[in-house]
Amino acid sequence: MLSTPKHRLGSRLAFSSRRSLSSSTPVRNVNGDAASAGSQKPVMNRYSRTITQPKTQGASQAMLYATEGVNSDDDFKKAMIGVASVWYEGNPCNRHLLALGQRVKKSITDAGMIGYQFGTVGVSDGISMGTSGMSYSLQSRDLIADQVETAAGGHWLDGLAVIPGCDKNMPGVLIALGRLNRPGLMVYGGTIKPGSCEGAPQLDVVSAFQSYGKYLQDGRTETAERERYNTVRHACPGPGACGGMYTANTMASAAEALGMTLPGDSSFPAEYKEKWDECDSVGPALRNLVEKNILPRDIMTRTAFENAMVLTMILGGSTNAVLHLIAIAHSVGIDLTIDDFQSVSDRVPFIADLKPSGKYVMEDVYKIGGIPVVLHYLLKNKLIDGNTLTVTGKTLGENLERWVHQHGELSMTSQDVIRPLEQPIKSTGHLRILKGNLAPGGAVAKITGKEGLEFTGKARTFDTEDAFVEAVEKGEMKKGEKTVVVLRYLGPKGGPGMPEMLKPTSLIIGAGLSLDVACLTDGRFSGGSHGFCIGHITPEAQVGGPIALVKDGDIIHVDAVKNIIELRVSEEELEKRRKGWKPHPLKVNQGTLYKYVKMVSDASRGCITDA
Repeated sequence: MLSTPKHRLGSRLAFSSRRSLSSSTPVRNVNGDAASAGSQKPVMNRYSRTITQPKTQGASQAMLYATEGVNSDDDFKKAMIGVASVWYEGNPCNRHLLALGQRVKKSITDAGMIGYQFGTVGVSDGISMGTSGMSYSLQSRDLIADQVETAAGGHWLDGLAVIPGCDKNMPGVLIALGRLNRPGLMVYGGTIKPGSCEGAPQLDVVSAFQSYGKYLQDGRTETAERERYNTVRHACPGPGACGGMYTANTMASAAEALGMTLPGDSSFPAEYKEKWDECDSVGPALRNLVEKNILPRDIMTRTAFENAMVLTMILGGSTNAVLHLIAIAHSVGIDLTIDDFQSVSDRVPFIADLKPSGKYVMEDVYKIGGIPVVLHYLLKNKLIDGNTLTVTGKTLGENLERWVHQHGELSMTSQDVIRPLEQPIKSTGHLRILKGNLAPGGAVAKITGKEGLEFTGKARTFDTEDAFVEAVEKGEMKKGEKTVVVLRYLGPKGGPGMPEMLKPTSLIIGAGLSLDVACLTDGRFSGGSHGFCIGHITPEAQVGGPIALVKDGDIIHVDAVKNIIELRVSEEELEKRRKGWKPHPLKVNQGTLYKYVKMVSDASRGCITDA
């Protein structure tokens, strides 16, 4: 039995205590006349009736008659539901999302509503990584949010099913749902299967990134080239998002903890029957949300975000979760800060042996019962709150109780993907919020303990990613020499778009330098990065942050226990350098990235664009 039985009443308590649009505002009947807010028949067309009922909106109705969804006058009484597929067939994370959306749309139709499918842009981190195309990655999060908000707002949709796949997709669609605050839920496209070749199991896209560093380490021989090629050729065997606890799986898991997905959503692999079955269940779930007018802001509460942060720490999730959860919280009017993450990290251990630092992938989490059994384990041990409302209309605790009744609890004897709380990989969280004279506005470190808990070394500065890659290719990074690589002018404005440094960290790991080289940046790290990594350094170099003043040979000290990041240069010397510093010209002067540079906030505020 669960340790907090209060959750069994939670859905009713949470629902009855909130302000409901259906009870606080007058509704209209199908003729456009005022109707009693307490009428027995639920209002399904709460938003769409703005264009389907008034005689003054005849042109709107004429155009809707021409759509697939409207076949009779009675159809205008139905809920009109948007089905947003973040679809792009040139990326394994997203190539199947059009088909998933069609399955979801059918379930919506079968549930007596009208489904209208539309697409949004999606940028593949894995494909753009290491190139200037990576500047569009984080920017795509806000573009996705804008597109979903625009489609739903412009067409008066009554609800939404959003279907993301790649890293920035999940926060993008959740931000849109938060802004709109209309009934909606998320269906994650699912994780990819692991690849394998020549006896090397559990390959994934990070294996492909690291293969080049290993090729360099192995002397660029014919054998090394064959191994590199085979790894690249077999790392990604089909559709689905990158397989480890990288950003996509981190954010999908967080969304489930937030209550914005159906149970099990985040751990059903893309090609498994359960993912397609989940699509078939979306229609009834959305109908319930629309009938009861359960809204994203009823679900994504402060407590729900605390649950999501706890799960992220437990799983060893991506540093990007800090950026994204802060931005999602902003969309629902909740002030989440980097300090909140440190507070959770101080009290929650890291217990999941998942890639990138571990050996297992998300498919293995599915095999041991999925994210719900992990959440149930955390609830039993009072690390999360089971009384938060979810898109099922029930509380998180009620959902978890039902799941373990059907699937069983998390076993601590038959699996080692998730360790017992009393035998953690690290006794505190792996995400550390560092502050000091190098990052007075904060920085986010990903320290699992395997790479040590502190690092002191000589700075080696690079203003471009390519310059660092060239230095590694020339063998300038040496084993036994403690080096702190400083990658700068890569922040939200300087990048632009805060590109991820997976290529550099993969070169470091592949070349066997993980204990000799720490990597600091005002950009980001992929969820696939591991080693001694500190990103999100704020203020960034582009606006004159201290990271812009670092010189080769400076001593940098990082302590991930005391949460300090220190440039060991006197304040007098720093002031002298500050006076001599001149800002770099922006890398863009027009187009979508230029607009992004002008609007984006700093990393510690989630890189939001609507503040």
